[in-house]
Order: sequence, then C-alpha cells, then structure tokens
Amino acid sequence: TSEITVTTNNSLALPQWRDPQGVPPEVRRNHVQALEKACLENPQSPDLQAYLAMAHAVNFDSYKSIDALERALQLDPNHYFSQLKLGELWWRLRALTPAEAETIKALNLAKTHDQYQVARAQLQQIRTHAQNAAMRPTWGGKPLMAPALIVLGIMIILGTVATWL
Repeated sequence: TSEITVTTNNSLALPQWRDPQGVPPEVRRNHVQALEKACLENPQSPDLQAYLAMAHAVNFDSYKSIDALERALQLDPNHYFSQLKLGELWWRLRALTPAEAETIKALNLAKTHDQYQVARAQLQQIRTHAQNAAMRPTWGGKPLMAPALIVLGIMIILGTVATWL
C-alpha cells in the first residue's frame, strides 16, 4: 500500500519495501503522487520533501529527487536527513566531489551519536570510492603536461622541416 499519513509532527508512515525495485512501477508512481499531494498540503515540511525525494530516487528520477532535497534544505538548512540523502544521491550518481561536500555538511549537522556514525560511514565510503576510482587525467597536473609538450615540440619541428622541403 502507498497510503501516506501526516500527523501533527509531520512524521510519515511509509511503506516498508524490502526491495523497492521489485515493486510494480504503478505502485511506485502512486506513492510518488500521494507524496506530491502531501507536499502540496504541507508546503513547509522538509520531512515530506525528503520522503518525496526518496520516492523519486526509487522511481529512477534523479533530477526530481535532487530538486526535492534542495527544497527540503531551503525550508530547513539544518535538516540532517535531507543533507545526508543529498550526499548519498550524489554518491550513487558517482558525482564524488559534491557527494563528499554534502556528506560533510550532514556530518556537521548530526545531533546524535547514531547520526554522526551514519554520516561518517557514508563519508568513508565516498572517500574509499574516490581513491579506488579511475582518475581522469588533467592537463594542469604532472601526468600529461610533459608528454604533451614533447609531442607538441615534435610536431612543430616536423611541420617546420616539412615546409622547408
């Protein structure tokens, strides 16, 4: 079921899917629509925006998920859960630099030991992934600058010799 209830403190009763990918698309779509309606009825709730973002992510809509998390953080810049989920979303999209920055913000917002541990573990996973990922070569760094200059020099010499002949 995708019934959503909003109580006076804006807490939600959400479906507990063991494998959200196994849930039929129409059920996920109905859940997103119910959350969108709840967000319209409670526009000042960062919790609802965060849950909507999670529903969009499960429904394979990253852009809408990012938008909902950013709205949640506009409503409450100190909303730990939204900040943590934004870092996680960037990480899952393999945008490791923003993932690390957003997760560090969540780490700084942690109020309990458990929140701190979750954010710290996420940050550690992001950094491990960044270290093990194939790094893109840069022109400003040492790896390609010298070989590029040598190739350029050789091309200039060959071009000059070719024009004299």
